[in-house]
Amino acid sequence: MAPTKYIFVLGGVTSSLGKGIISASLAKLIQARGYRVTIQKLDPYINVDPGTLNPYEHGECYVTEDGAETDLDLGHYERFLNDPTTQANNITTGRIYQTVIQKERRGDYLGETVQVIPHITDEIKKSIKVLGKTGDYDFVITEIGGTVGDIESLPYIEAVRQLRWEKEHDSLVIHLTLVPYLAAAGELKTKPTQHSVKSLLELGVQPEILVCRTEHPLNKGLKDKIALFCNVDSSEVIESIDTSTIYNVPILMAKEKLDQVALKKLHVETNLEADLTLWKGFLNRLKHPVDEVNIALVGKYVELKDSYKSINEAFIHGGVMNDSKVNVHMIHSESITEDNAKEKLEHMDGLVVAPGFGKRGIEGKIEAIRFVREQQIPFLGICLGMQCAVIEFARNVLKLKDAHSTEMDDQTKHPVIDLMLDQKKLEDKGGTMRLGKYPCEIKDGSKVFDIYGKKYVKERHRHRYEFNNEYKDQFNNAGMLPVGINTQDNLVEIIELENHPWFVGVQFHPEYKSTVNNPHPLFTGLIKAAKKYKHKVHK
Repeated sequence: MAPTKYIFVLGGVTSSLGKGIISASLAKLIQARGYRVTIQKLDPYINVDPGTLNPYEHGECYVTEDGAETDLDLGHYERFLNDPTTQANNITTGRIYQTVIQKERRGDYLGETVQVIPHITDEIKKSIKVLGKTGDYDFVITEIGGTVGDIESLPYIEAVRQLRWEKEHDSLVIHLTLVPYLAAAGELKTKPTQHSVKSLLELGVQPEILVCRTEHPLNKGLKDKIALFCNVDSSEVIESIDTSTIYNVPILMAKEKLDQVALKKLHVETNLEADLTLWKGFLNRLKHPVDEVNIALVGKYVELKDSYKSINEAFIHGGVMNDSKVNVHMIHSESITEDNAKEKLEHMDGLVVAPGFGKRGIEGKIEAIRFVREQQIPFLGICLGMQCAVIEFARNVLKLKDAHSTEMDDQTKHPVIDLMLDQKKLEDKGGTMRLGKYPCEIKDGSKVFDIYGKKYVKERHRHRYEFNNEYKDQFNNAGMLPVGINTQDNLVEIIELENHPWFVGVQFHPEYKSTVNNPHPLFTGLIKAAKKYKHKVHK
């Protein structure tokens, strides 16, 4: 099918309506009809990427295979489509302006006065069209962050206005808005949606499909009213009602015929029906578990669930593979001490120690790991979580009492975790870590080899500090085995305990690769081990 079709998803009234989930759901429905589709996110903030943003500010930073630090919505895109994203799938205002300024400094504009229109908007349009020009996709869905009316979003909306004229029948604008329910009046109100669309019209953009987020069903009268005031047909007013799981949204959108309406508006004629057999099978198992396990997630950003979004979704995927509901207990690492670790963790069937940076909460993570190591409770340490496991083992088994990471204590006598050599002279923080996909060779006969079922894997990284190879023999001889090695740089990627039923630490981020179609084997394996522990100990 040619040429590439472009779909723009804009939000109105309020943030956090779920543009990313609607975009991913529409993409899933189009993909399920046999088309090639990708999604990109345009973020209006001036940061070049979210890599330096505090998780409290923006949730987790998601990392692509090519090493881009991106918005967490890209995780939704990959989990729904089972297709990896790249640097081109996330554009920020910071990157747009950085590129334009670099061009101006090089003289690319031949002395022109550089302005928002056309130079910034041209760069935005170029970034939108780059995925379509690869020839790999029939559809490119572009989600624009923020809300209509935000000053930061204006150049993006202007770029969309221009592209609508350039692409004509090959482009489409979807507006996600809110229809709030006023309990005192006992009714849904359409006025916020009307005003949001009016704001878009003032900017020269007419949305062709309205997706209305609501707590209660929209009746025909309400849909007709919205259609009348917003210049769309009532069939183009789509209800997006609250649901218990994001994985139900594609099914709801299929019932509302969002994909059918979009394809019709794009003049795409197809007799193919969306094949959602596997998706519905996943949903059925998700909604009807036969067992459940309790797993503690220990980190320092637990107040905001989006800080560990990919981990929480990987729990869901792994739980479905085990026909089990995973009850995730978020425990702040600063709250754990030697005195209360037993009280907080003895009723858990498993433990995950989350990734992160900095020394805050480190001792709590180490105490949690000590407890589950000694009590033989299944454990997975991710990135800093693995490093904490190494530190705990060094202190309590190898008896290197002041063992630490030089990230936390640059004067430690036993730097079992140390800065990579190529990181020591760097001053900039953004985009300077070991990022993206790297190879790992897994030792034959190890427990992790059995978990993966293969010898060679490639996993995504986001870190600066590494296992210090000077201590490798000591750890190996004492039973903490380095079973996964990046042979390219001779770096320890995976450790496991010899005399423990399921104790694994990984330097990479397995959560980034877990999808509905392909749950990550480490999460599947952890939950399987947690079930076994539960039925043995917590009868």
